[in-house]
Amino acid sequence: MAETLFRKPGALKVAMVAGEASGDMLGAHLISAIRARHPNVEFAGIGGPRMEAQGFTSQVQQEKLAVRGYWEVIRNLAELLGIRRRLKSSLLAEKPDVFIGVDAPDFNLALEGALKRSGIPTVHYVSPSVYAWRAERVHKIGKMVNRVLCLFPMEPPLYQAAGVPVSFVGHPLASEIPLAPDKRAMREKLGLPKDGPVFALLPGSRVSELDFMAPVYIETARLLLEKYPDAQFLVPLATRATRDRFDALLTKHDGWELPIRKMIGHAQMAMIASDVVLVTSGTATLEVALTKRPMVISYKISAMTYRMVKRKLKVPYVGLPNILLGEKLVPELLQLDATPEKLAAELDRIYQDNDYQAMLAERFTRLHHELKQDTAALAADAVLAEARC
Repeated sequence: MAETLFRKPGALKVAMVAGEASGDMLGAHLISAIRARHPNVEFAGIGGPRMEAQGFTSQVQQEKLAVRGYWEVIRNLAELLGIRRRLKSSLLAEKPDVFIGVDAPDFNLALEGALKRSGIPTVHYVSPSVYAWRAERVHKIGKMVNRVLCLFPMEPPLYQAAGVPVSFVGHPLASEIPLAPDKRAMREKLGLPKDGPVFALLPGSRVSELDFMAPVYIETARLLLEKYPDAQFLVPLATRATRDRFDALLTKHDGWELPIRKMIGHAQMAMIASDVVLVTSGTATLEVALTKRPMVISYKISAMTYRMVKRKLKVPYVGLPNILLGEKLVPELLQLDATPEKLAAELDRIYQDNDYQAMLAERFTRLHHELKQDTAALAADAVLAEARC
């Protein structure tokens, strides 16, 4: 029997699925903006702690959907399909007034298609990276959803050319993060030395990412400590599951003696307080750019997944800052190049290059202005225009 998701009679029923930490942030902002426009509203589906703090009811833990890569998805496919099947059954039975798929296209698009065919309006929030690979997906997405909400300015023309309803809403991080973050004040707030070297290490928001990246980052910190004995390392972790896995990896790789300070959430605080950031490719790279901090982007996945993705990529970079700026200003050390020795050398080089840091901050500031819109309000207005209310 389908699980009951909505229990508030007469309320606007908004169903949402957000598959990872970045989607949880987007979903939480959107919930707040929708509620400001329509107070009698109920939200349910699958989301994370930030959405739940806004009154969202999640059918399963968000972490269940945070699986990356072809091979990793295949290993978890039965569970993922079961989650989607149960959620679809509940939604088809309860007929929400609108469904919002927040990113997670592999999970959400098929669900959105089934709901749209049953008469439930569907909105996909965050366009898949059609500018980077598999541009033919634009037509398929148009059949699955009533509207796409895009975060980046190069995306809407691709949908408009295919006749797919689309809205550019900007990126919420550009409104959330100040244009000129204060490193000294943040260090004081966190009780860090004013002038000593501080590196932020962001090994990923998913447990599967930590399994690949955290051991490399731990060894990178060990190498940097040899050159900078007074260095501090900040490691923000998005969820309890990622914190527990990082602790296990610290034990496995003898990392407890390193001056690593774990932070539950607070990634922006860690970025702002740092001199240089080592970050796993994804939305976090844009967050680092908006805090105006220099960074090294890294990524490792299974060899099979990497070969498949590399063949399909249509852009020369994987990091969002480089894609948005149109040139490789931020180092990218991927797969076989993602070694502690190479990462430590790049972080050291950047730490010592004040001219490079100043140039990068200026370019990131220009990008910040371009992306800064009233994102949550624009997205809420687009959603409510599609909803049956």
